[in-house]
Amino acid sequence: MHVTRTQAPTAAAPTEWLTGPAWIDEISGPAEPSRVRVDSVHFAPGTRTVWHSHPLGQVLYVTEGTGLVQRRGGPVETIRAGDSVRVAAGEWHWHGAGPTTFMTHLAIQEVAEDGTEAERGEPVTDAEYLAG
Repeated sequence: MHVTRTQAPTAAAPTEWLTGPAWIDEISGPAEPSRVRVDSVHFAPGTRTVWHSHPLGQVLYVTEGTGLVQRRGGPVETIRAGDSVRVAAGEWHWHGAGPTTFMTHLAIQEVAEDGTEAERGEPVTDAEYLAG
């Protein structure tokens, strides 16, 4: 077993992936031979990702607050601390904080062999976001 005591600094999430501010703490980056990435993502109220998909799927585990998630063609769903969301491989979706609440989740996904983590789509409109 190897215990890591150093932590990468909190980073602002890339603006091209979000509407609003969010911050990322890397919990575990993929280290050979593993390709699993785990990040803690803290969303400000109203912040959400763009539509996106992951080649091998994703699991979200909400650790704090209340947020929203939607799969393409499905309803906007409320997620709260303790909830897990499993997103299928290639499934288009978005997720983020509620309109008036912060939300933090662990994002867990396996990186594809070619290094691909996600495919970015269009921004989530206010109408889509507020449909929940």
